[in-house]
Amino acid sequence: MAAAPDEQSPAGRYGEDLFPPGLPGEGDRIDHAALVYDPYTRERLAALGAGPGTRCLDVGAGTGTIARWLAEEACADEVVALDRDTGRLDRLAGDRLRVRAADLTRLPDDPGLGTFDLVHARFVLMHLPERREVLARLVGLLNPGGHLVLSDAADIPDPADTGSPYRRTLDAMWHALRETIGTDLAAVRAHPHALRAAGLHDVTAELVCPPLRPGTPLAAFWTDTLRRLRPDLLSGGRLDEATLDEALAYLESPDLAELAPGMLTVWGRHP
Repeated sequence: MAAAPDEQSPAGRYGEDLFPPGLPGEGDRIDHAALVYDPYTRERLAALGAGPGTRCLDVGAGTGTIARWLAEEACADEVVALDRDTGRLDRLAGDRLRVRAADLTRLPDDPGLGTFDLVHARFVLMHLPERREVLARLVGLLNPGGHLVLSDAADIPDPADTGSPYRRTLDAMWHALRETIGTDLAAVRAHPHALRAAGLHDVTAELVCPPLRPGTPLAAFWTDTLRRLRPDLLSGGRLDEATLDEALAYLESPDLAELAPGMLTVWGRHP
């Protein structure tokens, strides 16, 4: 998997240096994304057999929308919702849903976690410089025949548009994320090869790009994300205030006409 050498890895972390969970409105930002992407995730997990008789792990569970669906609607026997910060998950704990506070990069230090028939992580690995090591650990949590499902962002820019405020702002955002916490879109595109190299079988990938329209949860998600990143986007000459403000206004304008960054989902089966 494409990744920067360890000595070049940024020191920042998602949830600490960027997008801290205690920041007012952060739960709403996450839920905007869940409203958009949960239907696609639920469809994929159901197709892979999530349901009665299975034990499932939701990695980086966020506000718990997928973990709760696995437990309450898919009726999995047991669901473990894992996140470094469980403040928005603890209230969901019940007979079939366990909440675990854990650092994904330290899973070997959590022997009580057990193994799973399904392991799911969405918008997690793309932000981890240690993604290769984490991927190996997730594969190691699978039961024979179990599935690993990874979803991360994939941007598809228009090659003819390199200078619009919208494009310049998105480019500045990806650069800021990479330089601050190690987010790597190139590594996302390599997910299918990474799962195959990790020994998984029947590796398959799909890309979905939900429609981006003003007033929708997807537009709200990107608007909130850019506003939270404003200091990082404006620092170091990445972007000027006028360009950022024009991009934000465009996301709320009836003239909005863009292919938003999509979600690449890759899955494979443990032999």
